[in-house]
Amino acid sequence: MADNNDREEAVRDAVDVSRSGAPAGGSVIRDRFSADEIFQRIIVAADEEVTVGSRELFFAGIAGGFAITVTFMLYASLYAKTGGDPILSALLYPLGFVFIILGDYQLYTENTLPPVALVLERLASLPSLLRIWVVVLVSNVFGGMLGAAALAFTDVLSDDAATAAAGFAQKAIETSQITLFSKAVFAGLIVAGVVWVDYSLRDSISRLVLIYISFLAIPFGSLYHVVVSATEMFYLVFIGELALSVGLWEFVLPVLVGNSVGGVALVTVVNYFHTTERRLETAREGGRKRQLTIREWLWGGWSASGRSYVPATEEIPRSDPGSRDDDS
Repeated sequence: MADNNDREEAVRDAVDVSRSGAPAGGSVIRDRFSADEIFQRIIVAADEEVTVGSRELFFAGIAGGFAITVTFMLYASLYAKTGGDPILSALLYPLGFVFIILGDYQLYTENTLPPVALVLERLASLPSLLRIWVVVLVSNVFGGMLGAAALAFTDVLSDDAATAAAGFAQKAIETSQITLFSKAVFAGLIVAGVVWVDYSLRDSISRLVLIYISFLAIPFGSLYHVVVSATEMFYLVFIGELALSVGLWEFVLPVLVGNSVGGVALVTVVNYFHTTERRLETAREGGRKRQLTIREWLWGGWSASGRSYVPATEEIPRSDPGSRDDDS
């Protein structure tokens, strides 16, 4: 009986490990990951992401930026229909973020956690991190610009909704840059928190609930997200009520810096030092520590030259159905 239990445990352990060595089930409680295990799953996912070509990143970023247009459009429409009710108008705000995260698109603020974790572990170079940030941010803003143009030059928005849409950016322009920055820091914390918790979940329903509730906090808290802000800013530019340079400097830039600081701080101050040296224990099964040298880390290539530190498991042991039948 004990042998059968040990065998079932060994089979379950083998199944509960992904091809890259990341845990697919918690070692202590199967449906709950420890902080170390969550960090390891993030490392493996980031390890895969930094090897993606710039073209794939760019088009995934455009899709993400355009998805944010859905958030902007629905927020403006409900704001107009509910008379500016702060609760009802925000009910569909998270929809664009749902598309992005569940659809595996790229969003700049999501990338303030996984690639940064990889760089902190010296598995990827700083240039590789900058490549991801630049490509995804530019493509997100470009996608948001396309969406803003579609809304500005068509009749998708009603007159009341168009007035509400213009008012979002106008209100932000009138807000001090330090206030924009401060509010954006908390928005960055929320997004990075969603990414962290998302890697602790294994089913779509839980992920959907997490995304929906978390991103409701942005409009409820009057916070600012850089891609949403860029879309709002471009809309105001396209209808001729704002100069592009003013919108970028007085609105988008403070939000960008705030989101970045908030997201990275959650990694460096909380999650990174909250975990321990056991966080990559499974990935180190080969016994080799292939971190980058300081020179490679600072001046290395645009890809993750330390990727082999997170080895793929070529074969995952599985139980033999025939042998089970024989034993029974």
